Amino acid sequence: MCKRFVVCGLFSLVAQVGWGQNDKAFCLQSGRQFVIACDTTVETKVVSNALQLFVRDCQAVMSVTPAYSPRQGDVWVGTVGTSPLIDQLIAENLVSVSELKGKKEAFQVSVLQRDNKPVLVVAGSDKRGTAYGVMEISRLMGVSPWEWWADVTPSPLPAFRLEAGFSTTQSPTVEFRGIFINDEDWGLMPWSSQTYEPTGVKGQIGPKTHQRIFELLLRLRANTFWPAMHACSRPFYFTPGNKEMADQYGIYIGTSHCEPMMRNSNGEWSVEGQGEYDYVNNRASVLRFWEQRVADVAKADNIYTLGIRGVHDGKMQGAKTLEEQKTALINILEDQRLLLGKYVNPDAAKVPQVFIPYKEVLDVYNTGLQVPEDVTLMWCDDNYGYIRHFPTEVERNRKGGNGVYYHVSYWGRPHDYLWLGTTHPSLIYQQMSKAYATGIQKMWILNVGDIKPAEYQIELFMDMAWDLNKVAVEGVNTHLEGWLKREFGNQAGETLLPVMKEHYRLAYIRKPEFMANTRTEEKDPLYKEVRDLPWSEQEIRERLKAYKYLSDEAEQVVLALPLNKQDAYFELVQYPVQAADQMNRKLLNAQLARHGKAAWRESDVAFDSIASLTHRYNSLKGGKWNRMMDASPRRLPVFDRVKPQQIQAGVLAGYRKPLLVLNGTESVSSTGKPVIYEGLGYGEKAAYIEKGSSVTFSLDKMPKGSIDIELRLLPNHPVNGETLRLELTWDDTNKQVVEYQTQGRSEEWKENVLRNQAIRTLSFPIGNARGHTLRLKALDDGVILDQIWVYQTIKKGS
Repeated sequence: MCKRFVVCGLFSLVAQVGWGQNDKAFCLQSGRQFVIACDTTVETKVVSNALQLFVRDCQAVMSVTPAYSPRQGDVWVGTVGTSPLIDQLIAENLVSVSELKGKKEAFQVSVLQRDNKPVLVVAGSDKRGTAYGVMEISRLMGVSPWEWWADVTPSPLPAFRLEAGFSTTQSPTVEFRGIFINDEDWGLMPWSSQTYEPTGVKGQIGPKTHQRIFELLLRLRANTFWPAMHACSRPFYFTPGNKEMADQYGIYIGTSHCEPMMRNSNGEWSVEGQGEYDYVNNRASVLRFWEQRVADVAKADNIYTLGIRGVHDGKMQGAKTLEEQKTALINILEDQRLLLGKYVNPDAAKVPQVFIPYKEVLDVYNTGLQVPEDVTLMWCDDNYGYIRHFPTEVERNRKGGNGVYYHVSYWGRPHDYLWLGTTHPSLIYQQMSKAYATGIQKMWILNVGDIKPAEYQIELFMDMAWDLNKVAVEGVNTHLEGWLKREFGNQAGETLLPVMKEHYRLAYIRKPEFMANTRTEEKDPLYKEVRDLPWSEQEIRERLKAYKYLSDEAEQVVLALPLNKQDAYFELVQYPVQAADQMNRKLLNAQLARHGKAAWRESDVAFDSIASLTHRYNSLKGGKWNRMMDASPRRLPVFDRVKPQQIQAGVLAGYRKPLLVLNGTESVSSTGKPVIYEGLGYGEKAAYIEKGSSVTFSLDKMPKGSIDIELRLLPNHPVNGETLRLELTWDDTNKQVVEYQTQGRSEEWKENVLRNQAIRTLSFPIGNARGHTLRLKALDDGVILDQIWVYQTIKKGS
């Protein structure tokens, strides 16, 4: 329940508001001190840390430093059953916390009257709930979770007011919600170890940095963290103060699919292990390695990853066949749970645990490996935002539930995308809402790379994990608009919404990192050379024009922003939009130049512009972010200056003009209306067709002979079973069934994720010139239609 609140000053309603005898609203005036009532002797450190952040926010927004009292105050804060203050209010029947009962991490923020005075009460069901409740007041004041991480300066208020009777009670949709710092070699690690927290220890990311990360997670209402684990970084637990900092912010520490039992085998085995990291042939040493860590962190809040893989991201050692791996895993799971029972809780079923069937481990799981019922099964996307497996009915009913590991940053085949955070918000929404609907409700972990510049995707993901229904009701575009308005003001937010929507749409069609038509980790040297994309001159020039418009708009908006908003604007909007524009200019002008249709200088100027933009980013705030932004992660060919090369003049991919381009909104009848995913797809109108239902299109004035129907679908994976099938019926007589699922890292899958479409082409004969129908029926769950392109069939030899 959430009743109306007003932030004075944001809407110019009130300049100065005081407490009057008849005014039952709660109001804080700028510059006027108020008192926070909280007994910090009984509350945990995470509550104290949340209060410190709130005080920092009050200093920024209200120009005041609140005082503290353990007994009386204007703002009362405490945990139900722990805080005598809150329990006193409950006993006086001033506060009802029935909605918090039995819920984890829930809070209630409400205005009530006590001693003829309005007071603001924050009551949490547990330590995290109380901390999130405190941070909710900061949100109501307009403070962004990115106030430090993206330099979003809060707008000062003359007064902050909540009407009498205001109350909001909230609890998380997903129990464990968090991020994974990954592929940190060119961003967070060098920035932390050389700029923010300089150290003589190579690759060390220390407690000062982690404190900032945990502050962000607290503001985002996230509770789980997988630390960085690349070889370039010193392991999290090797740095004094890291695990203690996590404890102080109420953070569950977990580890990735290849780091069982809180051990970073990639960085720790060579230091503390003996022999090979091989459970089959070196069981005693491997068990000792795990046991040391479990004993050390047993009293902390942890989520233990079970199983084993090789060092870093390799296959399990010592077991070659699937049967051998299965036998080993059966024994490993038993040994690991014995360690948990010995050191953490005699009832191992009460310890949070996760098993991640990923890569070859998924093959073993599919042979019938029995994972203990209380262990969470965590499923993965294909690294490009499309979830590979959704729980079966049996898996949905497991006590341990299901989780997902999702990417908005990735290093690997067919190509990295580590530079700009361009994963489409609507894709995140579509996949994660589907995940929740199919039973993935226990744990959501997001691979965020270096955090920056994926700020918006991170907040959307965490807002969905916190309150999925709220995001579903308001829609992705409204969520994005609210985010932009909060960060830059209402007028700028309205102007920027179409800019950011188009920015994400263009990158959905082809990410900036994919513009060279190269690939990573492929043996064929062809993929290491910058090549033409299969686009015509017309398509290239239209894309360049679209990007120029975005860049110009981004440049204009900054002119109207106050100075204290311009650094945040550069980080969150201007750099990603203009750097994406220049990357497209660099590669597309080079493609035109190869065919004599542009000057090479245009490509070179774009390369220099990227360097200039990146230098500016790293120089912001007196060098606060120096080394965070690297415009050439992994030094791949796509990031280089393009070498001049002449190809036969004038020869570019031809543009085949379609007769029609259709999408799901243009179906004229259906046996179950398609669900339009707002903003998703090439035309922003991708449509989910429910299994067993159909959509029908009317096609008039078709040329005699035959036509080609090109189905363009989202390259997602089956929801149930192994197939994704569509039945096409032309004029109620000609039926054809299309399958388009992919397996593993096939060539088709690579093409699909690079262009974000799965394409199938069918031909149909045309008898009459008018009055034709095309019906699409979904034979499996998961069919999402992006577009239908209709062409006149080209005769052979013509």
